[in-house]
Amino acid sequence: MNYPDTVNWMFNQLPMYQSQGKSAYKADLKNIQLLASHLGNPESKFKSVHVAGTNGKGSTSHMLASVLQEAGYKVGLYTSPHMLDFRERIRINGKPVSKQFVIQFIRTNKEFFEKNALSFFEMTVGMAFDYFFKKKVDIAVIEVGLGGRLDSTNIIIPEISVITNIGMDHMQFLGSTLEEIAREKAGIIKDGIPVVIGETQKELVRIFSTKSRNRHAPIVFADQDGVSDSYDTDLLGHYQQKNLRTAVCTIKELIKSGWKVSDKHLRNGLKKVVHNTGLRGRWEVLAQNPKIICDTAHNREGLSSVLNQLAKERFRKLHIILGFVADKDLKRVVDLFPAHACYYFCSPQIPRAMPVEKLQEFFDENSISGEACESVKHALEKAQKNAKTKDLIFIGGSTFVVAEALPNFR
Repeated sequence: MNYPDTVNWMFNQLPMYQSQGKSAYKADLKNIQLLASHLGNPESKFKSVHVAGTNGKGSTSHMLASVLQEAGYKVGLYTSPHMLDFRERIRINGKPVSKQFVIQFIRTNKEFFEKNALSFFEMTVGMAFDYFFKKKVDIAVIEVGLGGRLDSTNIIIPEISVITNIGMDHMQFLGSTLEEIAREKAGIIKDGIPVVIGETQKELVRIFSTKSRNRHAPIVFADQDGVSDSYDTDLLGHYQQKNLRTAVCTIKELIKSGWKVSDKHLRNGLKKVVHNTGLRGRWEVLAQNPKIICDTAHNREGLSSVLNQLAKERFRKLHIILGFVADKDLKRVVDLFPAHACYYFCSPQIPRAMPVEKLQEFFDENSISGEACESVKHALEKAQKNAKTKDLIFIGGSTFVVAEALPNFR
């Protein structure tokens, strides 16, 4: 198989949570443990940082990788989902895994995958760990896919664990309350391994403190640790300030453990996240006149921050291109959206997408009218045709909507 054939096999042959939803979710670690053993347990042969959280874990992971790269380390970065190419999920010093490695890994292990019915995510995690070991990274930043306790990445023993924050998302898997979700995220806390909590949420402090105490794991709350506000980042979303504090606090804890990172490395790394890691889709300005902004925020907490920042922008008229996945509870987010905007509803091209008719009907019932478009590309074309020079176009609601919009811009 060539690279396109290999990727198509991965997407179609095996269940993929991001595409299919709950049917692809595996609620245990047996398969990933089996795969790790089959591969020779590569996850035990490189240093790592483990990052979980409801919002900001991707941005925080990219910040950490950028800073460690500036410090001269060979840095692996595993994140999900990808925007344009599967290989974005697995990087070393910003460079995606080679097509040849992906092809060879699948070819070598295909029979094992089929025999043991491994999920897309389990297979991809195994590929990342195998790649980082074979390429001899100094350290890898590993982003949790979903939850923490039962996530396939949770077989690593990291240098430090990071939990950015807790919000109401993926409740069908993680629980219906913040406390239940926090317990799942806290599952990445390991015996004796320091943990950084990015955001102090009073109702959850006891859960994290108790878990860390039981695990004899030193705990730090980043927003209480006196991190200086003098640090800056090239990531433009206002919400990135929380992620920045979390990243700075995590780096300072790594320094205590013997990692060599100067203040200059820290500052340069935070200012060059996009350049060093290739991060896309976080308050990304895609064009001017009219200004076009996209953001992957998709739950109430994330959308609230993004839409608040959007309201502070200067524009004549606001155009919003909007799509969601099918399991999104629209009741939790609809009140965040401004009524006086031009809406272009769409569905990303994945099985898990919410039908555009359902989205349009729900918003209409909540006094927000808009046009149903046959695709993200069609919605973008309509918005660009209708928008004047001083208008603003926002693209969001789902990572997959943003991903389908990006190829239309350089």
